Amino acid sequence: MLIAVVSDTHLLGKPVPEHVMGAIEGADLILHAGDILEMAVIEQLSEVAQTIAVKGNMDQGDAARVLPAKRVLEIESFRIGLTHGYGPPSRITWKVGALFTGVDCVVFGHTHRPLIKERNGVLFFNPGSPTDRMFAKRNTVGFLDITDRIEPRIVDVRTPDEEDRSQWKM
Repeated sequence: MLIAVVSDTHLLGKPVPEHVMGAIEGADLILHAGDILEMAVIEQLSEVAQTIAVKGNMDQGDAARVLPAKRVLEIESFRIGLTHGYGPPSRITWKVGALFTGVDCVVFGHTHRPLIKERNGVLFFNPGSPTDRMFAKRNTVGFLDITDRIEPRIVDVRTPDEEDRSQWKM
């Protein structure tokens, strides 16, 4: 199963850019780790695949009312915690990790910086932001390829006028 992971889209009154939609095309499931701003973003992502989301600290209105702050998903034989994150970026994996017990992976956002890190047998995964470069040098989405293990990767998403996408793994 291929899971596309996005976070921190921060789209207010704008659709998800075509190059971002193209990057996640073919995913079996999409996880959004918050800061959606408008539920229209979830509706648009759902055109590609079922989309499961949590609210972020910047979400208001329907996104804040409807979406939970965290979820635990059972996918194949794995338990994946999904949350946004909070506070300063220092020690964020410790903060989001403390929200879950018995998970194999914690997916989070908030920092806008992509991260693949393993600690004590738990994978911490932040896809970065596909649309906002306030705290990051590039726009990215993530993928979790679920087989007999979880294979994480981050993919740069660039506008059509930028260079080809690159990707990196743990």
